[in-house]
Amino acid sequence: MAVYTDVSAAGLSDFLAHYDIGTLVSFHGIAEGVENSNFLVQTTGGTFILTLYEKRVDPADLPFFIGLMQHLAAHGISCPQPVATRDGAMLGTLAGRPCAMVTFLPGVSVRRPTAEHCAQLGGGLAQLHLAGAGFALTRANALSVPGWRPLFEAASARADTVHPGLALTIADELAQLERTWPRGLPAGVIHADLFPDNAFFLDDRLSGIIDFYFACNDLLAYDVAVCLNAWCFEADGAFNATKGRALLQGYQAVRPLTPGEVEALPCLARGAALRFLLTRLVDWLNVPEGALVRPKDPLEYLRKLRFHRAVASARDYGMNS
Repeated sequence: MAVYTDVSAAGLSDFLAHYDIGTLVSFHGIAEGVENSNFLVQTTGGTFILTLYEKRVDPADLPFFIGLMQHLAAHGISCPQPVATRDGAMLGTLAGRPCAMVTFLPGVSVRRPTAEHCAQLGGGLAQLHLAGAGFALTRANALSVPGWRPLFEAASARADTVHPGLALTIADELAQLERTWPRGLPAGVIHADLFPDNAFFLDDRLSGIIDFYFACNDLLAYDVAVCLNAWCFEADGAFNATKGRALLQGYQAVRPLTPGEVEALPCLARGAALRFLLTRLVDWLNVPEGALVRPKDPLEYLRKLRFHRAVASARDYGMNS
């Protein structure tokens, strides 16, 4: 989450008048992540999250995101729910941006996940994949293989200012993945951005999943690969196979991976690492002036990419043979 667009108390109060959730008590920006502008809003009727959509979010995709949260909740997934206005609208406009109010989900994210957190996350991810199977709307993954080259072209001229030789490393990896990316694996609705700050825990139990604004239709095992990258590396850059094994076992206890998915996991993990390396690199080089935002280090994902390039099989991630 982040804040790119300022919201005034008067403007927010006028906006809230369209809802039956009480009057404004307080609000503040949430300065985490890098995508939309988010505010924690306290009213006389409760606590809510206000999201103003910007950057990579296409307004035409908003019905998909809103509908998906409703669908997942109806199928047993704990996630925020859109709040409708008195007229039944789920989307509005504030400060010149499309926006939505959603319910506040209790819980805390974990900064240093344990193997048990990873196991629960794996199970929760598999449940999300199964619950999404009946969702009628579809959305292509704009940040899958076809979207990587435009990102690289936007950053390549200055990539080596971030790290010497970075442009050539990315160019080589991109060419390789464009040739070898898996096809024909099980696909469906994926979260696509399930980092530790997007999962909540209560009493060390997974209590909910948030931030569905990268959700899309893609390979289910790619979502697993995103989570291996996000949850199973230590602060020093080392991959923790115990956490990887726990995440994979948690996932497979709910939805077993097919042999083809297991075989493709190293390639998918490389692709996930490249995707976040590219988007972080673009963000690092293009922070809007005055934005309340902390760009994330792209080199974290360069180190992860190097690990994945040395992986021989899914067993290196903790997968049981």
